[in-house]
Amino acid sequence: MFLEKDSHNKSQGWIEVICGSMFSGKTEELIRRLKRAKIAKLKVEIFKPGVDTRYSEEDVVSHNATALHSIPVESASEILFYANDVDVIGIDEAQFLDDELPNVCEQLANQGVRVIIAGLDMDFMGKPFGPMPKLMAIAEDVTKVHAICVRCGSQAQFSHRTIAGDKLVVLGETESYEPLCRACYLKAKEEKSLATALDDNQDGVNQNLNV
Repeated sequence: MFLEKDSHNKSQGWIEVICGSMFSGKTEELIRRLKRAKIAKLKVEIFKPGVDTRYSEEDVVSHNATALHSIPVESASEILFYANDVDVIGIDEAQFLDDELPNVCEQLANQGVRVIIAGLDMDFMGKPFGPMPKLMAIAEDVTKVHAICVRCGSQAQFSHRTIAGDKLVVLGETESYEPLCRACYLKAKEEKSLATALDDNQDGVNQNLNV
């Protein structure tokens, strides 16, 4: 069940975090809450990292193509520049922003703004991602949403990268990532490690043959 406030008191702001794996509906839920705020005649501003251009240069877009116009920012501190006379601020893909984001969100909440954040809680290695852990710690409300494991149909909380490479930030969709449950994620990691070991062994054999 999603927590929503019945009214917005300008004397008291708060922070909400929507987290989970890829394909779990984080952005969709963020858009839903922001649309309801607009229906309530509240002043809303939406931000996303400038690096996220998968669907649109400016819009916040969910996997099911629901969209809202947003302001791309390169750093968390830029949000304060645009956040004048607003009631609600939405931030999508928060994991891609810098470590100043929790301080920015606290400053806004202390000024009476409702701050709604959506982002990946873990990276493709299963590690806490960027500023998300601190945001979850300071938030009044944290909602963890889940995808469906594409291998077994169970509840999924891991974003498994299906392409090669160790770079932390690789933008992609179903061609690059798949949502997995814990058991299937661990199996996929084991399979990838075995494949890497076999490739390394074959490279060694080829090098010996060329000597």
